[in-house]
Order: sequence, then C-alpha cells, then structure tokens
Amino acid sequence: MKNSINESPIGIFDSGLGGLTVYREIRKILPNEDIVYFGDTMRVPYGNKSPDNIRTFAKEISIFLKGLGVKTIVVACNTVSSIALDVVRKFGVDTVFGVIEPGVKFALKRTRTGKIIVIGTRATVNSHAYKTKIMEENSKIKVVEKACPLFVPIVEENFIRHKSAGLIVEEYLGEFKNTDYDSIILGCTHYPLLKNVIKKALPKINIIDSSKACAYFVKDFLYKKNMLSDKRKEGSTEFYVSDMPQNFKELAYRLAGVKICKINIKRF
Repeated sequence: MKNSINESPIGIFDSGLGGLTVYREIRKILPNEDIVYFGDTMRVPYGNKSPDNIRTFAKEISIFLKGLGVKTIVVACNTVSSIALDVVRKFGVDTVFGVIEPGVKFALKRTRTGKIIVIGTRATVNSHAYKTKIMEENSKIKVVEKACPLFVPIVEENFIRHKSAGLIVEEYLGEFKNTDYDSIILGCTHYPLLKNVIKKALPKINIIDSSKACAYFVKDFLYKKNMLSDKRKEGSTEFYVSDMPQNFKELAYRLAGVKICKINIKRF
C-alpha cells in the first residue's frame, strides 16, 4: 500500500552550485519525482565557516524545506553532512540522506590497494567524517585526508577550464602521484565538476563521485520503503537560491548542464 507522502517532492540542498551534481544524478534515475532544490548562494562557501554557523544554516534550510512538504531531504553538501545531519533530522523530516555514507561504500568496493585519499573543504576534513566512516566499515583501510579549499571558488567563479585550475589541483594533489593510493573520494559535491582536471593530475586513480553514489542510495531506500512516486509523467523541479539567481542559472547550465527556466529567491 502506498503512503500518502509518495507524491511529495524530494528536497535537496547545498551551499551553492555543487549540489546540482547530486540533483542531476537523482533526476536521471528518478525522472518521475518532483524535486525542490535550494542553493545557499548568499553564504557559499560553507567550508570555511564555523561549525556553529553551519548548524544554524542547516536548521534554517531544513525548516524551509519541511514547510514546502518534502518527503525526504538530501543534504548535497559534504560540509553539512559531516557536521549537521542531526540538525537536519531534528528540524527537517524523518528521512534524511547525506553524501558521506554512499561515497564511502562505493570507495570500499573500488579500492584494490586499501589506500584511499579523501579531499574536501577544511570543515569536512577537520570533522574526519569520511575517515571515521571508513574505519567503521573496514579498519584496515589506510586513509589520508586533504583539504582543498580553493576548489569551491574555482567552480563557483567558473574557472574550471582556466589554466589556474590545473595549477591549483596539481599543488594540492601532486604529492599523490606515483603512490599506491588507488582511489580518491571527492568529498565535496562541487568537486565532480573538476573531475577532468583531477584525472589529468592523477590519471591512474579511481575517482569516487559521491553524487552518483548518493543518488542510487536514495533510489534504493525509497524503493524499499515504498515511497517512490506513482506518476508516469516527468517530475517537476522548483529551484530556490538565497542570492544571485541569474548567475546561478547561467552557471548551472554552463557547468552542470542543468537548464533552469524559473528560479525563486529565499533569504533567511
């Protein structure tokens, strides 16, 4: 028997553009679901904010999405996933997904040497959320964590194809060339947009895109809980940002291939 909330939308939020990588994957594998996406473009990036501020942002956004009647919230932000999932569960809805667990499970399936690199914002790396989760799953894995704070501004400022992007990636990740680390977890949903640049710097490494892993994780859960939409037509998407809607719209299409016709503003 279907639940009454089945036709409610899936809520997704991120500090800005990065969560569109999660949105894109969820839309691809769940085409009939309605989705509400919020990008906190006024306060991006989250990675250099204090844990208290991040928890406050998470509370405000969770209350907002709950008010829109979402059936689940996907936290498409590694920083919030590592610091404030409990806040989202408290002030949002019962069913909440982060991006850390799916990414970890996928990485553990892919690694052959048992040595994994985790890259992310300072806040994510300082939380050790990925390392903790990996150790819970397999304590024999060797993990090295690396903060790459300039990656988010590179994406948000559309410098992905600029030569400076390659130089910065090389500066952060060059030390891992010719090592036996065979997998790298992109611990920020902005980072898949730099995937080609990272692959050029580390051509032999397995790149673990937690956006894709998260989308399949969400689909599997909703299927098992009988919470998928019954609609046969294509689902709708409502987009909200906290600032600079036109900039968001243009970069969404240029960088993530996501075409947005209408965008709403929500400030806190």
